[in-house]
Amino acid sequence: MEQFEKSNTQAKKGLLEKIKLYLSKKTLPPHTDRRKFDHDFAISTSFHGVHNIVRNPSRIRKVVWLLVVLGSISLLVWQVYSRLVNYFRWPTTTSMEVQYVERIEFPAVTFCNLNRFQAEAAATFGIIFFLWNIVSKVLHLQEISTNSTGSKEAIDFLASERNFSITEFVKENGFYLNSSTLLECEFFGKPCGPEDFAHVFTEYGNCFTFNHGENIQAKEKVSVSGRGLHLLFNVNQEEFTDDPTLGFVDAGITFVIHSPMKVPQFDGLGLSSPVGMHTRVTIRQVKTVHQEYPWGECNPHMKLQNFRTYSTSGCLQECKLCPPHCEIIFFSKYPVLIFISDHIEVKGLCTVGTHNSSCPVPCEETEYPAFISYSTFPSQKALKYLSKKLNQSQQYIRENLVNIEINYSDLNYKITQQQKAVSVSELLADVGGQLGLFCGASVITIIEIIEYIFTNFYWICILFLLKIPEMAQGAPAPQNHLGNKDSIEVC
Repeated sequence: MEQFEKSNTQAKKGLLEKIKLYLSKKTLPPHTDRRKFDHDFAISTSFHGVHNIVRNPSRIRKVVWLLVVLGSISLLVWQVYSRLVNYFRWPTTTSMEVQYVERIEFPAVTFCNLNRFQAEAAATFGIIFFLWNIVSKVLHLQEISTNSTGSKEAIDFLASERNFSITEFVKENGFYLNSSTLLECEFFGKPCGPEDFAHVFTEYGNCFTFNHGENIQAKEKVSVSGRGLHLLFNVNQEEFTDDPTLGFVDAGITFVIHSPMKVPQFDGLGLSSPVGMHTRVTIRQVKTVHQEYPWGECNPHMKLQNFRTYSTSGCLQECKLCPPHCEIIFFSKYPVLIFISDHIEVKGLCTVGTHNSSCPVPCEETEYPAFISYSTFPSQKALKYLSKKLNQSQQYIRENLVNIEINYSDLNYKITQQQKAVSVSELLADVGGQLGLFCGASVITIIEIIEYIFTNFYWICILFLLKIPEMAQGAPAPQNHLGNKDSIEVC
């Protein structure tokens, strides 16, 4: 390292010596030529006002023009400074525009049964409600009470079932989608079925997504408003159940409408359709475009390991449930082994929003705000018809069937776009306008000034290289005062 620094120092010294040698061979122009150069620059420069100072015979007018030029330069500096300060604040504007199209992409819809488990399996493993409640709270980073009455049961259960996997249990014994639970499915007049749904795992257990990113429907676009997806579910309350002591007292279907490339997020966004109701959902598509840093907070280089498209919800899932933050721990009063974040919220390891956070906002996102309405289902005549068709009692129809209809209100979408308030070209145009307004200057003028300054600096360097050695050679030698005294004494 020291040798490298020495070599750099020697290289710099060698370069300076070469420059010094080159300048020492040059001759300094006479003083009259140098003054003539200054005068020619003053009368020929495109910087307005300077030639009026030089050519004007009246001293008063010279002073006036000097003040005018200095005042214009001061205003120019102030204006350019304010423009630069404003630019480096990275201001943005937001534009909203409605685009009317002939065809529009239909969103993905993820459905879950509010009763998550098969009654027979839940009766065999009654502790499953308690364990899954813990998992749900961990997924949402909620506080877990250690004084729960299920603690002893959990200890006994896990002691006897050491190979028990709650994930596999929910997949095998949770809500399923087949011809008995999905009675009708129609997408723009075309029949669909359980094979058109993709299985996803959420806090509601087994859920199913229609128009998933990998499904063929995602490539199709809607060309008619007022029509869309029509579904008839049978929640089958006798077969599927949940624990009311944990707050699960409803019966029906919960669903969320999202982009086909986005992870379904139920927390705070899920919609519900109770049994015995016809739920009509009218949606619109809203696209939001965020600017990257420093104008906005998005990071276009963010990638996810388990998802093709970046989203904040997908990023939070990977951050909260994946290494290096995760570890398998024991709860303080019961040995439940699950993946849990190592004090993520306290340590701030999974942050959201800003460009340097763990999960910044996406640069582009699509949302589907919904207007929802309900009506009683089925009507008296429809009740008799369905009872006969399904070979079930009218009470069963009322207590188990859920009718959901989702469609677009109009064939348009709204774009909310964050844009740069000042671009580089606009900044240059603004600064150029200030130069022209106050000084009549342009880029050519700046080059003239740079050339003038460089020439004078060049002459100053030659002057120092020539005059300093001459001054050193012509200086009188230092006298020996003691010698002088001796000479006087000799005299």
